[in-house]
Amino acid sequence: MSSSIYQLQNGSRSLTFNAPRIMGVLNCTPDSFFAGSRSESGREAVKQGRKLIAAGADVLDIGGQSSRPGATEVGAAEEWQRIEGAIKGLLDGVPEAIISVDTFHHEVALRALEAGAFMINDIYGGSRDTVMAQVISEYNAPYAIMHMQGNPATMQARPAYGDIRGDVFHWLQDQMSYLKQQGIEQFMVDVGFGFGKTTAHNFQLLRELDQFQALNAPLLVGVSRKSMVYKTLNGQPETALNGTTALHAWALERGAHMLRVHDVKQACEVVKLHGVLFPDL
Repeated sequence: MSSSIYQLQNGSRSLTFNAPRIMGVLNCTPDSFFAGSRSESGREAVKQGRKLIAAGADVLDIGGQSSRPGATEVGAAEEWQRIEGAIKGLLDGVPEAIISVDTFHHEVALRALEAGAFMINDIYGGSRDTVMAQVISEYNAPYAIMHMQGNPATMQARPAYGDIRGDVFHWLQDQMSYLKQQGIEQFMVDVGFGFGKTTAHNFQLLRELDQFQALNAPLLVGVSRKSMVYKTLNGQPETALNGTTALHAWALERGAHMLRVHDVKQACEVVKLHGVLFPDL
């Protein structure tokens, strides 16, 4: 952990990083890469979301658009239709729930924040939809920005960098600077494991993750069951829990502030053990 204690705020709700936090993945999609994370109805998503909260999730990241390699994009209207019931159902039953919405459409972000979402998680980091910054700024909402080379349909074709860590760092730094000029004040940053990166790129970013603390924003890490785990271990997403847990421990050791995960209970155990091993961080 970094020595800085960050806090994100939205109205009366806050999220303080006095310890690493867990973001549980709640996919309201029929085609996300890990079948075990999919909830294709609002009622099913609400039930799953409550289970994730009970298991220890600090934040629920709700998405209606798959961003797996080769994914077919859906429009804002369909995306909102997929997630609306989950957001409203969860907040009706658990008003204190902290909900992140995984979207790059400003229309979806606007409706989500109006419905009570806490923050927006954008895989394009505000570079795709130029109106997104205005929406985030108007609501003074926390904004998670991620680095991606290309787009989900093309990103794994031939990812190439001159200096993977430097290129990703400077893109995030420049994008934060631009977004601050648009009035956004609260950030999380995500190096984008698996988004336009080879396995070697991914492991180099993880190895040098501590360097991204210089961005002075909480670090969001999403490696859960991804190909950097299961391809390295000659498995599948369904067999990648143990490898994911190992990478989570190494991410925390290098300063991760939040883990975005499919398996909340196991991730919480990593955080607890890390806290005992490093009680002064």
